[in-house]
Amino acid sequence: MEPDREHVSATLTVPVAAARVFAVLADPRTHASIDGTGWVQEPVDPAPLSEVGQIFRMAMYHSGHPNGDYQVVNQVQLLDPPHTIGWLTGQELDDGSLELGGWLWRYDLEPLGPSEAETQVTLSYDWSAVPDHIRARGIQFPPFGPDHLVNSLRHLAELSVTGEPGAPVDAVRD
Repeated sequence: MEPDREHVSATLTVPVAAARVFAVLADPRTHASIDGTGWVQEPVDPAPLSEVGQIFRMAMYHSGHPNGDYQVVNQVQLLDPPHTIGWLTGQELDDGSLELGGWLWRYDLEPLGPSEAETQVTLSYDWSAVPDHIRARGIQFPPFGPDHLVNSLRHLAELSVTGEPGAPVDAVRD
């Protein structure tokens, strides 16, 4: 993982084509398995991610959240199949409007090799656009430990190769 002041990223090579990895990422039903922390639960909006501006909600759980169970609202910001996908996370306010928090989850996929049968995947978490009024709430950035991004990439590799979370993948390289 490569940290800087308001951005962390990790890269992993996965032994499948970029289109397969992208399809897994574009399916909100896989996000709980990719995350691996237990925070991300199931999608409220399970439709595949297909356009910039698309909104998708995820059920969440965190013992440090005032309600324990809650929902986040995500808005797709980047979508260039099979190369880039990314979304901002936030919440839906009581009046129905969205408050996107300014933190971006981004995946960049680079096909490798002459047959493009491998993909270098970089996962980035960027909180540089978080506004002061949200920072004033005392949210820690990043809200996860240093191994989280690498573990998420390993889970993504497992799903991309086998279609099943937790399946061993021998050919994954950091």
